Amino acid sequence: MVSGGIFHSDFQLKPFWWDEAEPTAGDLVDVPKEARVAIIGGGYAGISAAIELHDLGIEAVVLDAEFPGFGGSSRSGGMVSGGVAVGKRYTGSENAERLAALYADAADSFSLVENLIAREKIDCEWTRTGRFGGAWCSSHYRKLAGKIDSLNADARSEAWLLPRERQREEIASDYYRGGMVIGRAAHLHPAKYFRGLLQAAIRRGITICARAPVNTLSRNGKGWKLSTGRGDLVAGDVIVTTNGYTGSATPALQRRVLPVGSYIIATEEMPEDLAFSLFPNNRSIYDTRRVLTYYRMSGNRRRLIFGGRAKFGSYTPEETAPILYRFMTDRLPQLKGVRITHAWTGNVAFTFDEVPHMGEMNGLYYAMGCNGSGVAMMTYLGTQTARKLAGVANYKCAFDAPVFPDHWAYRGNPWFVPWLGRYFRVRDWIDRQMG
Repeated sequence: MVSGGIFHSDFQLKPFWWDEAEPTAGDLVDVPKEARVAIIGGGYAGISAAIELHDLGIEAVVLDAEFPGFGGSSRSGGMVSGGVAVGKRYTGSENAERLAALYADAADSFSLVENLIAREKIDCEWTRTGRFGGAWCSSHYRKLAGKIDSLNADARSEAWLLPRERQREEIASDYYRGGMVIGRAAHLHPAKYFRGLLQAAIRRGITICARAPVNTLSRNGKGWKLSTGRGDLVAGDVIVTTNGYTGSATPALQRRVLPVGSYIIATEEMPEDLAFSLFPNNRSIYDTRRVLTYYRMSGNRRRLIFGGRAKFGSYTPEETAPILYRFMTDRLPQLKGVRITHAWTGNVAFTFDEVPHMGEMNGLYYAMGCNGSGVAMMTYLGTQTARKLAGVANYKCAFDAPVFPDHWAYRGNPWFVPWLGRYFRVRDWIDRQMG
């Protein structure tokens, strides 16, 4: 284990969140022979789907290749918003109706998370203080200005523009060219939130099988046969919620999501005066770069949790931590000398149209493609997919689109991601030089 320099003597290659809520396999539950519904993937979406199905009178079995919450659900930055990041490609008046529908349902995802936390009494450091989006350049600031009306009208974002000369009202930095404040946003402890969902499922008696990777999935009469590492299961219906960890057992879905590593560091605890000065309103922060960064204070406001696309490809958190540290001190030079205690990574699932998706494909239900908005979106898509399967949805969710696009050059191996990263860096550099 490394130490010295930017690394604290107690530096660990694991999520900071796991210090208080590390997911475990627990006592291994046997894989049953039959199930009304089998859910592949035990993260936010899978557990939320199982809870909703149970409450609708339909029993489900959750299967996870590792153990519940091991993937992105306990590794994310824990930032929650409704509608800010969806539908990036839907611009122009001809797409206004589609974008409004996406914004409206994304706004509902925020409400769902907030209501779940209250209903299930989940202690997860829910902090409803909003977020600030820093404009990387002047043209990005103008684009933010163009989104304000629709965000407020359709996504209920409570958004307003903040010019550069007032930026320090939100962040102790002159790095950005102004930005946008989103009032209806929050941050939480993602692993504690997942633990609360998992406990809600356990209270309902839902069967959850850890270390049961689904190796093959095939039709079995009117249902499905799932061969796992711990036995076979026959199910009437299957929901796939594997997101950034989608594998070869579901090749059609694997071709439609791009797993991209997102890297995060956590700092040591800072003196209170320094820590509280960074973000006066304790908002979470993101920026408009293509090689984006996102960051926020921990629940006690003493550590900075800083994440981003430090590298495009397969790298260790130890390799990417110095890059994130440089990004962090570029934005907040006053943090030079503050050391890193944790570094980790997890997969984000991107889609080719940059929109999350749920639906049914050849009889197989799915919810995936969070595009970096996993806390709210995967909870919401899992819940909506359960309602769709149960036949109780009173309208068609905007994310239940007739087409889930793939690409002829992609068959599940994201070989081109490093090249995409290089392109993004060049475009970011050009945009910044132009102001």
